[in-house]
Amino acid sequence: MASLHVGNLGEFLREQRRSAQLSLRQLADAAGVSNPYLSQIERGLRKPSAEILQQLARALRISAETLYVRAGILDEKEQAGLEVRSAILADASINEQQKQVLLQIYGSFRKENGHTEDGPTEDASGPEAEDAPSTETKPQTP
Repeated sequence: MASLHVGNLGEFLREQRRSAQLSLRQLADAAGVSNPYLSQIERGLRKPSAEILQQLARALRISAETLYVRAGILDEKEQAGLEVRSAILADASINEQQKQVLLQIYGSFRKENGHTEDGPTEDASGPEAEDAPSTETKPQTP
């Protein structure tokens, strides 16, 4: 069932809560908010802060960015990049250095295509800097 923008967040939260098989009271307790407040959010009567959305996302075990988009705090284009970054960071089959290299490559492709959002790639320049310049600088000196 398609949701309208006005009740989009509340309806989405209700659907997520039900699919997690949590009562309103259980989710409220897990997220650290009051039962009436959560009920008002679900009914579209209250607009929660980013901090409350993060607490709800943690309790529902979903991406906080998804809730930020639903609440109009984050643009969907920004969410797509964050989801890819989150997936890379969550992948247990690759090590930290590999994750940072992937994040650096992904960030450079996004930048090349005109996306300038900052992401958690601060440490990513290290691994790529170790690999790339060594192959470029050695052939230049005879």
